[in-house]
Amino acid sequence: MSSDIILKVEDLRVTFDIKSNKHFFDFGIDKLKAVDGISFELKQGETLGIVGESGCGKSTLARAIIDLVPSASGKIIFEGKDLTSISKKERWLLKKDMQMIFQDPLASLDPRMTIGDIISEPLLSFFPELDKKQRKEKVLTIMAKVGLLPNVINRYAHEFSGGQCQRIGIARALITEPKLIICDEPVSALDVSIQAQVTNLLMDLQKEMNLSLIFISHDLSVVKHISNKILVIYLGNMVEFADKNELFDNPLHPYNKALISAVPVADPRLEKAKKIIFLEGDLPSPINPPSGCVFRTRCPNVIEKCSIDKPGITKINDKHILQCYNY
Repeated sequence: MSSDIILKVEDLRVTFDIKSNKHFFDFGIDKLKAVDGISFELKQGETLGIVGESGCGKSTLARAIIDLVPSASGKIIFEGKDLTSISKKERWLLKKDMQMIFQDPLASLDPRMTIGDIISEPLLSFFPELDKKQRKEKVLTIMAKVGLLPNVINRYAHEFSGGQCQRIGIARALITEPKLIICDEPVSALDVSIQAQVTNLLMDLQKEMNLSLIFISHDLSVVKHISNKILVIYLGNMVEFADKNELFDNPLHPYNKALISAVPVADPRLEKAKKIIFLEGDLPSPINPPSGCVFRTRCPNVIEKCSIDKPGITKINDKHILQCYNY
């Protein structure tokens, strides 16, 4: 693995056992394929955007990378170490270098703890040698970085707005000086103006601390603004992966074309003239996905082969790959 690649995911699969009532009292177990063979690489200092509909497996993929849910198979290689094959203790020690920012800022903060205690809590686990004064100094330093005043250190989460709570969450994630931050829809619960502030804050911190980011969002315009590369997921499968400019300028997969066509354009004339691609039908159940290509039930370009075999990886160029028979 190249020395500048901090994270490499190879053929990752995550499944959940779902109890089903097949017939009256005839209970069985179904396999829900939340993540079905996703691979990608992330370099130090880069941002990978992950997009897709609700229920497509974006958050499950993020949680599997950070070991919040177990993976069924595949490899997660962080700084040359395969997290799926090392001991729990080794994985725990690596967690100080891999932190997460959650979607709901208030729900992710303990209401019984002060802001200072919330932010300093990871230090107790990963830096037990620090005394109380040293921990407070680090907390005040990171609070300043995320735009929080020192006089709020003894206040509680419910006293803050959503945007301020997300800044507290960012501070908590950064307090261990990690190398990788996974942002699970960190701005979706915020007002548009606050979304821009938080997104720009993450970009500034990334440059200052040389962070690698995984940024999950439904909003393609936000993902384009912050990301270097974008991974498009449908029903747990990677359908297209490319540099952001390549992905927007030359979308190839029908699903990605539909997503991009729905992104609003600032110019009213261009917005009125553009053609939006509407996908018919609903997202299939991941418990019983379609045979062959998982997108075929909604694809406007479906061919016979799509229902037989799952398409393999097609490498368009060094910056662009996809899974589709129509290319």
